[in-house]
Amino acid sequence: MASSLCVKQSAALAFSSALKNASSSSAERSVACTPRSLAARGPSVQPLKNKATSSEGFKASGVPASSSFLTGSTSFDPQAEARPSPQAQSNAPGLTVHAAFQSKQLANRKLRVAVVGGGPAGGCTADTLASGGIETFLFERKLDNAKPCGGAIPLCMVDEFQLPPEIIDRRVTKMKMISPSNVEVDVGRTLGKEEYIGMCRREVLDGFLRDRAKANGANVINGLVLRIDVPKDDESPYVLHYTDYAEDSKIGKASTVEVDVVVGADGANSRVAKAIDAGEYDYAIAFQERIKIPEDKMVYYENLAEMYVGDDVSPDFYGWVFPKCDHVAVGTGTVINKPAIKKYQTAIRNRAKDKIAGGKILRVEAHPIPEHPRPRRAQGRVALVGDAAGYVTKCSGEGIYFAAKSGRMCAEAIVAASENGAKMVTEGDLRVYLEKWDKQYWATYKVLDILQKVFYRSNPAREAFVEMCADTYVQKMTFDSYLYKTVVPGNPLDDIKLAINTIGSLVRANALRQAGKALAA
Repeated sequence: MASSLCVKQSAALAFSSALKNASSSSAERSVACTPRSLAARGPSVQPLKNKATSSEGFKASGVPASSSFLTGSTSFDPQAEARPSPQAQSNAPGLTVHAAFQSKQLANRKLRVAVVGGGPAGGCTADTLASGGIETFLFERKLDNAKPCGGAIPLCMVDEFQLPPEIIDRRVTKMKMISPSNVEVDVGRTLGKEEYIGMCRREVLDGFLRDRAKANGANVINGLVLRIDVPKDDESPYVLHYTDYAEDSKIGKASTVEVDVVVGADGANSRVAKAIDAGEYDYAIAFQERIKIPEDKMVYYENLAEMYVGDDVSPDFYGWVFPKCDHVAVGTGTVINKPAIKKYQTAIRNRAKDKIAGGKILRVEAHPIPEHPRPRRAQGRVALVGDAAGYVTKCSGEGIYFAAKSGRMCAEAIVAASENGAKMVTEGDLRVYLEKWDKQYWATYKVLDILQKVFYRSNPAREAFVEMCADTYVQKMTFDSYLYKTVVPGNPLDDIKLAINTIGSLVRANALRQAGKALAA
């Protein structure tokens, strides 16, 4: 997370025009990080009485969902995604795009939406839908699931999503970046007295968001969605086949539910994405161990997070030691050498061994993390959000905020287009969310992709970037960008100086790399 914070801002300032396109200060393109009133609620939502039978106003479907993936290029083009391509239409016969004004009123019922996946994306989607008068079904198989995640959340998310203090395990105000040669740089010196990076446990955060959605009218189902029957026309329902574990957590009960819209928030291995042939993409493997360390050593990590870079801990990512409530999370990740993930995990433990000595491993976690947005994120009345859509940033692997934000944006588009659940929605309505998302964030993903290739390509490059992270100006701009999800205009002279220093660091890094190759020859 923070390793790329320095990468993200220091190098991004050298590419300032590209990054400012990603986060304009205009009202239309800036990220709203203001508290959202929980009092602004839509009509109360009545639960569906019989989920296993056809609902009023629905027709039978019975069309099996496709399980095949698209093959070929996985490059992401927001212009192509903003409208259905001929290929997308040919892969989904019978699904057509209509303008919102063509949507018909729903008789004697509210719009029904299934949200598959109960993480930050799913929880925020369901909360916004239910609060807006939509009949909402939120599916999550493991209600106590703990995803391997650093658990860092920006300060603006606490306010924007009204997270209570008990969600935050630690308020990190000190951060260390540690280079391949173990040079340590303090990168939190510019944080204000009230500023911090929140550290949370995913099982706690996810549970809170689901509970809030339930309190606001969503039907939370402890179930695993197995298959989605896709209708042949734009009025018939989507039929979700799932195993309900509410009564028997081991065996479960085969069940179905019919809905108008499906939102896939079910992670990198999304079954919803497969149902709409959303396309293949590269993914990283994140590996993490929860380690209980002695109390005297835990004092060191009370409000401190550490990030380690080097090809020993990851050839294309970074390793971390993040504090939790009474333990630390130690982990790493990689895209290009997944089979060696355990070797990299051993290396990060060795790098931090003196600080975590005497620790006991409480839990081992592994999970895929997407590397770029999917080629297709909406089709028919199905949309993808969070990891299912591929919304994880390069360099940092940050995904919690973007998952929650995308879920809310998608739900807001559905609530608005359906007039609080009174009307059917169309693919065109769902693409309003995609267009807004791409306009606000697409350039950010592209720039960070470039920066990862520049700074994570070799140990000399990593040494150079850690060196740049020592700059106070870099740190201030970095944390302003991360904490508030906006780019604050900097001092032009300082920007020029930083650009020159960045180029100088990269030149030195390249010289060191060439010298290393010569010695090895």
